[in-house]
Amino acid sequence: MITNRTFHKPDCTSVNTYSQWYSMTTKASNTYDYIIVGAGSAGCVLANRLSANPQHRILLLEAGGNDRISKVQIPAAMAKNFKSDTDWNYETTPQQYLDERPMYQPRGKVLGGCSSINAMIYIRGHRYDYDQWAQLGNPGWDYDSILPYFKKSEGNARLQGPYHGTQGPLRIEDGRSVNALSRTFVQATQNLGLPSNPDFNGPQQEGFGFYQLNQKKGSRWNAAEAFLHPIKDRPNLNIVTGAEAQELQLEGKKAIGITYQKGNQIVTAYGNREIILAAGAFNSPALLLRSGIGPGDELQAMGRAVNHALPGVGKNLQDHLLCGIAYEATHRNTLDSAEQFPRSLAALWKYLSQKKGHLTSNVAEAGGFIKSSPDEPAPDLQFHFAPAFFIRHSFENPKGLNGYSLGVTLVAPESVGEIRLNPEDQMGKPLIDPQYYSNQRDVEKMTDGCLLAQRILQDKAFDKHRKRIAFPDQEIKDRETIQGYLREWSETLYHPIGTCKMGTDAQAVVDPQLRVHGIQQLRVIDASIMPTIPRGNTNAPTIMIAEKGADLILGQS
Repeated sequence: MITNRTFHKPDCTSVNTYSQWYSMTTKASNTYDYIIVGAGSAGCVLANRLSANPQHRILLLEAGGNDRISKVQIPAAMAKNFKSDTDWNYETTPQQYLDERPMYQPRGKVLGGCSSINAMIYIRGHRYDYDQWAQLGNPGWDYDSILPYFKKSEGNARLQGPYHGTQGPLRIEDGRSVNALSRTFVQATQNLGLPSNPDFNGPQQEGFGFYQLNQKKGSRWNAAEAFLHPIKDRPNLNIVTGAEAQELQLEGKKAIGITYQKGNQIVTAYGNREIILAAGAFNSPALLLRSGIGPGDELQAMGRAVNHALPGVGKNLQDHLLCGIAYEATHRNTLDSAEQFPRSLAALWKYLSQKKGHLTSNVAEAGGFIKSSPDEPAPDLQFHFAPAFFIRHSFENPKGLNGYSLGVTLVAPESVGEIRLNPEDQMGKPLIDPQYYSNQRDVEKMTDGCLLAQRILQDKAFDKHRKRIAFPDQEIKDRETIQGYLREWSETLYHPIGTCKMGTDAQAVVDPQLRVHGIQQLRVIDASIMPTIPRGNTNAPTIMIAEKGADLILGQS
């Protein structure tokens, strides 16, 4: 870690007053080549790649703390992070098309960011997604161009060949102790004639099978383990945790620094080359808005100076919704039993002694992708099977019961929302309004997905495991009833993107080199730059963006 330099007070011929000297020395000690805001999935990659050159002085700011704690490292403890000190614990505004419900939005507030609290599923999305990015005016972001960046990160334990990397720092493994119910799910899809797929990131995404995971020998392998911890002692890298970014420091149309709060102190750090926002789809646009960069009329209405009018900041918010069906099981061979005494003790002992058993589970062990209709250009529905109850982020799981769940997700939604500052607390949590289900087409496709999910769980493969339906309270078949259920029970799948979208149109915030339009020395490199949402879990695409972003900064792409 970098330690502050020692400065000696100059004589009065060089500096007229002590206050001038103090200001100069303080600024010098807090000046870096690159400042990265956010040590999440993107920030960890950027810190690794940029600090590889010992001539670069790097400051990495993270609002959260250490990730090497049990609720992060034990895979099945994922939900223990929700509404805890490792979570920003955001909430949307009441959602008009979801019975006016505010929707809980977990985001990682810890080294590794959301890769420290997610379900560890390694999914890249479909070739169509990235080719569409390029067609929207982003050359160099088509699938063939970004595939090498996926492979650069990837250290796949099973798969290799033209679609996979085996030597990258991001360890990818099969589930270590896959539950028998997950195997039953895959068998049920085969019984229904649905296609099988042993590799969702290979030549074809469509089909059903088991997810590969960001794990190593039964433990979570987040972005911090992959990219940050191995290089944290580089002398040119300063990692500051508990540092919450407040606003950018601008000099005209140039970003020169960042002000952040650490404890009771307000600190300003300066960047000679670039300031890089890697704070995620909620915090990156909020930081721009607090810095007077965004829609001019909205900023003026809140009494904020407009340092640079950029109408797209905070717009284009997209996310994946999940709604599922759950059954009570006839037995206790589910992940729910890992929390039920005395089986909980046995599960913990097996994990600690062998790194096997229920606690190695990522909860959503199996799943798949399918088209809602043959006319779709790529699969638009994704399924997540859990050999456990997972009701409203696990907060409303039935106590003492054992079950299994199948969640449906529309991975190509058309509903679009926005992020705004809260007029009553502009430095606090932003207002998040995804406008879920504002496009009725999304509701219709999710209805199709729920009908298929019910068919899968009613297949004969589940006959010996199925006791009764638990959620909803009865089996439903007509579309109107399903749509009422969707509005009552749908929740986020934790994939917000797009609020600083990449492009060259009037609503674009960054260009294809990820530079903020109209502001020098400022980039955004995280999930917020995605112009459209990928068809699948978004952690791997975020890491890819950071890999490519690092090369763009270093002039290698």
